[in-house]
Amino acid sequence: MTTALSFSTLPYSSDPLDLFATLRQRPGAVLLDSGRPVANGRFDIMSSDPLAMLEVDADGKPMLNSTQPDFPPLPPGDTFSQQQWLLEQLPHQHVEDSTLPFMGGLIGYWGYDLGRQRLTDTHQPDVTQLPQARLGLYDWCITLDHVAGKAWLVATEQRREQVLKWLATPTKLTAFKLTEAFEGELERRDYAERFAAVQRYIKAGDCYQINLAQRFSAAYEGDEWQAYLRLRKATPTPFSGFMAWGDQAVLSVSPERFIQSRNGAVETRPIKGTRPRGATSEKDRALADQLLNSTKDRAENVMIVDLLRNDLGRVCLPGTINVPQLCQLESYPNVHHLVSVVQGQLAPDTSPLALLAAAFPGGSITGAPKIRAMQIIAELEPCQRSVYCGSMGYVDVRGSMDTSITIRTFAASAGKLHVWGGGGLVADSTLDEEYIETLDKIRHLIKALE
Repeated sequence: MTTALSFSTLPYSSDPLDLFATLRQRPGAVLLDSGRPVANGRFDIMSSDPLAMLEVDADGKPMLNSTQPDFPPLPPGDTFSQQQWLLEQLPHQHVEDSTLPFMGGLIGYWGYDLGRQRLTDTHQPDVTQLPQARLGLYDWCITLDHVAGKAWLVATEQRREQVLKWLATPTKLTAFKLTEAFEGELERRDYAERFAAVQRYIKAGDCYQINLAQRFSAAYEGDEWQAYLRLRKATPTPFSGFMAWGDQAVLSVSPERFIQSRNGAVETRPIKGTRPRGATSEKDRALADQLLNSTKDRAENVMIVDLLRNDLGRVCLPGTINVPQLCQLESYPNVHHLVSVVQGQLAPDTSPLALLAAAFPGGSITGAPKIRAMQIIAELEPCQRSVYCGSMGYVDVRGSMDTSITIRTFAASAGKLHVWGGGGLVADSTLDEEYIETLDKIRHLIKALE
């Protein structure tokens, strides 16, 4: 069987949703969605039917399943080295140069709780029962390039014939509805107790900042893809994504990039600082100005920038870490954010997965210092975070990577939808403002599903 890739053009659309709907029921179907035509992302990537699927269960045990005869067994090692091994099993390891971001490799998610290996046992229950990670090895993809205005099918000739048949096969999708309202796991007084505990830790010198979150859950019926369409319509964002399997799914409308690595150039875009959008243009501008001029929010953002400079410095060349953007305003349909950019140059012979491991989970959703912040989060939050505050994205066979921080993300499992809202707490945080911020970040999403 030949492994040479071919490039075929498909009819271009500025919206990937109808095209992906034809693949929705395929095994391992996954969409990385840049939010077009509303958001400013350039590429959408979709695929299905991976050669192999690697899952890490709740206990950290890896499980490899493959549709290919004689696929080699998973070697021992830590989870990121096993992912690197899986990437190297792709039949076409040498591909022609292309501006397309993905030419085969890994697509999936890395849950926040992969980082729990750094902690002692915290006994937090796993409410969602999703794998800690789920990554497929994909040998083909469809990519929409919204700058060039083109759609590409990248596949071997044999795969190309299969995919064209899948695209021409009618799909029947069921409706979606919530069967109960979303309810939070914390009453306001419970959040207040945890807020007070964080303040005690900060005053004692244990930490400078803690990202404290609360979870909301509701029962539902029907197709999770239909739920994603509602979320996407309400909040198109440049780092969105969808994947579903069995009775589980991940629906993400994240605005935040975690790490991009291309030709050794590394970039992360932490978000810290949030205000809701205003009902009028005057109120909206006032809220944006309030955020831009907030000493507390800027300090919070700068703390995480320093943390990420340290994380990237572990695997980047000395002297290459820089911050070309600090605390710039970015606005989305439901919130304003302060966003910074940290860049560096990856050291020679360092893989993107080694970079991901060095920085995982993202500092913008833990606090500082990271390990102590994670310990405090594990103590105070009632359950594991699952996919929330982990990452979603791809690692390309040529050595490039792009990943999100999975905020504004729903985990679906066994007829329940779970979503988290959180925010960074520092010494001068106030209870009322922080509690309201956790609601502001997800209120728009919950309303879309209701």
